[in-house]
Amino acid sequence: MARQPKGSKRTSNKKDPYDKILIVSEGSKTEPNYFNEIKNLYEISSLNIIIDGDCGSSPICVVNHAKALAKKEEKLGSPFDKVFCVIDKDNHTCYFEALDKIKAQKGDVFKSVQSIPCFEYWLLLHFEYTTRAYVSQTGNSVGTQVIRDLKNKPGMGSYEKGEKGIFIKLLDKLETAKINATNAQNSAEKNECDNPSTQIHTLVEYLQNIKNNH
Repeated sequence: MARQPKGSKRTSNKKDPYDKILIVSEGSKTEPNYFNEIKNLYEISSLNIIIDGDCGSSPICVVNHAKALAKKEEKLGSPFDKVFCVIDKDNHTCYFEALDKIKAQKGDVFKSVQSIPCFEYWLLLHFEYTTRAYVSQTGNSVGTQVIRDLKNKPGMGSYEKGEKGIFIKLLDKLETAKINATNAQNSAEKNECDNPSTQIHTLVEYLQNIKNNH
């Protein structure tokens, strides 16, 4: 067998021996940028993960787009092991419809990853544990309120949606955020009130350990 020239790389269309996953979010930049940073840091093969935010800004659009992409890969003979729909409750009227549609999928492939009210609550948990509810106000949406609180934290004053480098910037606070998110989720379940809460930590942890999931 001939040797490859020095410095050349062998190419292959075969994924690595761990889960092939799809992450679809309603944010076209914020969430994709965040999860792509995780992918790069933990060297997750591009053949094992697709991160997509090109689906519109509502939970039901996320689910429909995820279903279409999953069906396409299945037809190609390379189905996803997991499909994560990253959605915000915010003020979306289709939020519960989207959750019902995810639950209606067969098997254990489709997962919802919710943030109430929005993704930035997860970022806020890197700095503090809070279960203060966010309520819509005239001219001040719940999402805007969370971003305002986030901007008050050290080093986050210039934060804007779609900003790159957030995962790496907050990496030293990640374990704190995961603990805070778990506590917030437990509190939400205990009090039967999901405002505020997030499940982003479960997806982050999954990605951190994805190479062990085979």
